Amino acid sequence: MSRTKYIFVIGGVLSGVGKGVTVASIGRILKNRGLNVTAMKIDPYVNVDAGTMNPVEHGEVFVTDDKDETDQDIGNYERFLDTTITSLNYMTTGRVYKSVIEKERSMYYKGKCVQVVPHIPLEIISRIKKVADESKAEVVAIEIGGTVGEYENILFLEAARMMKLQTPEDVLFVLVSYMPIPGHLGEMKTKPTQHAARALNSSGIQADFIVARGEEELDKPRREKLATFCGLRTEEEIIGAPDVPSIYEIPSVFEKQHFSDLIAKRLKLRFREKKNPGWNHFISNMRTADREIKIAVVGKYFGTGNYTLADSYISVIEAVKHAAWSNGAKPELTWIDAETYEKNPEQTLELKNFNAVIVPGGFGTRGIEGIINAIRFVRENKIPYLGLCYGMQLASVEFARNVLDLRDANTVECDAATKNPIIHINPNQADNVENNRYGGTMRLGAYDCELRSGSKVQKLYKATHISERHRHRYEFNNVYREQMEKAGMQMVGINKETDLVEVVELQNHPYFVGSQFHPEFKSRPLAPHPLFMGLIKAAIKSRCSIKLV
Repeated sequence: MSRTKYIFVIGGVLSGVGKGVTVASIGRILKNRGLNVTAMKIDPYVNVDAGTMNPVEHGEVFVTDDKDETDQDIGNYERFLDTTITSLNYMTTGRVYKSVIEKERSMYYKGKCVQVVPHIPLEIISRIKKVADESKAEVVAIEIGGTVGEYENILFLEAARMMKLQTPEDVLFVLVSYMPIPGHLGEMKTKPTQHAARALNSSGIQADFIVARGEEELDKPRREKLATFCGLRTEEEIIGAPDVPSIYEIPSVFEKQHFSDLIAKRLKLRFREKKNPGWNHFISNMRTADREIKIAVVGKYFGTGNYTLADSYISVIEAVKHAAWSNGAKPELTWIDAETYEKNPEQTLELKNFNAVIVPGGFGTRGIEGIINAIRFVRENKIPYLGLCYGMQLASVEFARNVLDLRDANTVECDAATKNPIIHINPNQADNVENNRYGGTMRLGAYDCELRSGSKVQKLYKATHISERHRHRYEFNNVYREQMEKAGMQMVGINKETDLVEVVELQNHPYFVGSQFHPEFKSRPLAPHPLFMGLIKAAIKSRCSIKLV
């Protein structure tokens, strides 16, 4: 077997320029040509994982099958590559230092003086090589977080430089940099990218390719200037990456510039296929979808200053798109801050203008009563509903209050003294909270679930045994299971090992489903998730059928 090839993707000028999507797209175009590809994310923060970070500031926490809390880019890797990424593929400064320190304390280094250089870069290289070995990948695409020139990622750049020095024919560098068009000039400027390329040079790395991000197409004069002043051999090594309607179009943008062929030539790769018909079919469906459906997302992690951000729920957004496009529908998402409905419950009336409502995951008490108000409206007015994790828990609370007439029903997360704890905390989780053990201690990763035969959810999955990913501390209280079932809230998904409720389903409703797990994590462009497929199909039917009560 030939040696694994490594592609490092490094950012320039500003964060959020598209490194993660570039890694995913490079992986996709190489996979379309028949190669076995995997991807890694290196985050420069000292946190051991992404689990304890504010989603408004950092974005979604993406959970893997093997219980890891990772950066949202891991989700893009899974979706683009249509593969399962493991905890090995995620690295942070915190993890690297923690590992080196633990090795030192156990005499792994046999009494040597352990230094930042070379031992930290060597640990990084070791982790990258382990991913290659475990995945048996022909190509490993690696995103180095942050931007070149930052103090935080210099040791990761050093590791990349050392790998290039060891096997120069197996390592390739891609600089993703921003090409601004200042409004008062009206001209795309190359100077910021030139500075980024030189900063990368100062780390001992010469970019093999530059992916030039910008609002518009990259023209010939800009290509010539970047090639000349950034030390690239030819203009074709400058890959234009203008804004596109969907990130899923980026692989096509790359291939129009023969990016996969250029990479193959540089790394001496041999392709086995010329195209992937499944991916092309997905892109065709995306472009031709024309039936508009309006979906409200009622949540609590949208606001940051004067801006509304959706990164906290990026996997939910993508799962909606996958299901909608496969049904010829064009989703229009509206973000509704739950606190709006908490302060003004009558505003829930606006939900009549939507074909479906989603309540995604969350934590804490802020905006919870607003979410419960929204759930009551969609339940009573037969608007298709999908509740994810907290959305399932609060749907259970709402049902207990307004159908079972348990007026003080609540989750103990919001009211520890409630007389009717519909949602309570697992004893193991209670001990973690009491002792301030938060990082990596939730019920995480993939767990099995048995679906009730004949239920709406079971018919969507076309299976009775499923496995889904979790991220939560609180569970449905089985004391109320029989009472809820008799009133019409069916517990149709159960974890047999623990007897925990995983899925609830409302009778006599077009579509009212809540899952304790996060189905959005397993949705793929080529395999939309069944629960989102059910929601979209119900939303399409509801466009002309909603009648308020």
